[in-house]
Amino acid sequence: MSIHRTLRNIFFTAIIALLSGCDTVVMSPSGDIAAQQANLIVWATILMLIVVVPVIVLTLLFAWRYRSSNKDATYTPNWDHSTSLELVIWAAPLAIIIALGALTWVSTHQLDPYRPLDRISKNKPVPEGVEPLVVEVVAMDWKWLFFYPEQGIAVVNQLAAPVDRPIKFKITSTTMMNSFYIPALAGQIYAMGGMETQLNAVINEVGSYDGFSANYSGEGFSHMRFKFLGMTEANFDDWVANVKTNGDELSRTVYKVLEKPSEKNPVHYYSSVAPELYDAILNRCVDEGSVCMKEWMSPHHKGHDSSASPNDHHGGHHAQ
Repeated sequence: MSIHRTLRNIFFTAIIALLSGCDTVVMSPSGDIAAQQANLIVWATILMLIVVVPVIVLTLLFAWRYRSSNKDATYTPNWDHSTSLELVIWAAPLAIIIALGALTWVSTHQLDPYRPLDRISKNKPVPEGVEPLVVEVVAMDWKWLFFYPEQGIAVVNQLAAPVDRPIKFKITSTTMMNSFYIPALAGQIYAMGGMETQLNAVINEVGSYDGFSANYSGEGFSHMRFKFLGMTEANFDDWVANVKTNGDELSRTVYKVLEKPSEKNPVHYYSSVAPELYDAILNRCVDEGSVCMKEWMSPHHKGHDSSASPNDHHGGHHAQ
């Protein structure tokens, strides 16, 4: 066996080994929003390949045809312009850019994460009267806390939802900016302290899916993972009942302990949640006596110096 063939075999073996570890969930997801995003990637790639492939093929063809040893190739050293060729060279990329622009414009509005869903899957609109399941997401150091306000429960590092029911995520963070990402469900959405972002999505297949933070946020970042469970309606009801039966109370005092940085936290259930705890986390007023950010920023707020921060009025110190 020649050295060339040996090197070639080693190369292809290495490529196969590397690709064998790839997770194709992004291109074959189980949620309708992620599926539409995957289709967008495919169409954008196809449009770009319309130029890329011919350029590669013609480059190889020209290099072969006009090699120095080919005496039959036409030699025209004074040639410098062709109107027809110029039209092809510029018209094709221009048409592709227009097509990509139109595709991006339409999909950007259709797949707006804040936009309520109008369909469950292709050719299947949202049934009349069906309300989305609301889930409030808090990115912590370094774990995830999920509130279910309708069910009155909360869960650490586990998320569940019934299939074919719209989900409305409200997302915030305690400190560092993170990124809420379930590849099988939809694209990533940033979680930022003192701010709320949103994501509307739906899962269409029963299963267990990976979720994680896609934005580096410190030493415990690599363990900031959770499982997203797609369930039937009946199994979801059983899951909620299990949380209520086996969960603890999530008071503000318990939350303050949970808020401290920690890694590799196990799944933990809370059967009851302190009133308006998510709102207090969002507005940075979990501590008793602190002023909520939304109140502080309200034009009707009185009794505080507008040049100071909320923390300055409950024990904070000014720099000297």
